[in-house]
Amino acid sequence: MKIHQQVIQLKEKRRGFHLITGEVIHTMPQIAEIKTGICQVFIQHTSASLTINENADPTVRKDFEMYFNKAVPENDPDYLHDDEGPDDMPAHLKASLMGSSVTIPIRNGRLALGTWQGIYLCEHRDYSGNRSLVITAWGE
Repeated sequence: MKIHQQVIQLKEKRRGFHLITGEVIHTMPQIAEIKTGICQVFIQHTSASLTINENADPTVRKDFEMYFNKAVPENDPDYLHDDEGPDDMPAHLKASLMGSSVTIPIRNGRLALGTWQGIYLCEHRDYSGNRSLVITAWGE
């Protein structure tokens, strides 16, 4: 069994849903050494998240942003946690709904994503800073 792990810093991205599949693959060339295995991508933050979805049409990512802004609005007077502004608590809620990691099978040295699938960084803050990802791949 081979196990590889890398930590990467993604440069600050604007609020929204961003494809990062290429950055993950570029960071972990060791995936090519694994015939059958698993790759986990974990984000070390509580106001951003990860998911897998449509990788071709950018309007899907815009619709994700629209939907989550409607579902988890800013400036709700019932929020107690607003230390860092009106997007603070909504960002935490969105991150919990979306999740902090994705797991992708590795098949014949490649991520076994579907034809139209890509890994999204879901940035829920207006001003976020860099984001850290821990990428772990293991298998035979």
